[in-house]
Amino acid sequence: MTEIMLMTMIKKSIITGALISAPVLLTSLVIGLGISIAQATTQIQEQTLPFVFKLLGIGIIFMIGGTWILNELVVLSTELFSLIANITG
Repeated sequence: MTEIMLMTMIKKSIITGALISAPVLLTSLVIGLGISIAQATTQIQEQTLPFVFKLLGIGIIFMIGGTWILNELVVLSTELFSLIANITG
């Protein structure tokens, strides 16, 4: 295994991790910001309100994009395992 192969695999892993986590993080950020603005406007200071809506939003994101996320993980894992098999074999 050369350093270039290793660095390529690390780069692919980081990019895949960022792509997989981006929809969940962005959904949580947008929902949290919206709830915070609504709480500041209405002066409702309930702590569990953002959690419930974030949980629902993230659940919806997983239902919509769950197959894509799983497919990306399978592709990355397959590449990694084939690379490991080529090193040892």
